Amino acid sequence: MVVVAHPDRLAIWGFDLFRWLCEQNSCSLMVLNQTSLSPEREMVEDILAILHCFSSRLYRRSKYKTQVKEDPDLPQPRAKSSLA
Repeated sequence: MVVVAHPDRLAIWGFDLFRWLCEQNSCSLMVLNQTSLSPEREMVEDILAILHCFSSRLYRRSKYKTQVKEDPDLPQPRAKSSLA
């Protein structure tokens, strides 16, 4: 038995696939807080989840980029020379 509080805690997308996999393997899937949303509201929540996921990635990437630039142990890129 698999128990989740909300369907999106198991998978942001493709919850129906997990439900099907559980059924195929004689496993029951219990969702404690099952809310039924309109298709429009479900789409809005999916888009917000996608935006949150990718904005978090961008933030981590820029943070990592700053750490690399400030690390004295790493070789720094050479300044471009202007050949005219």
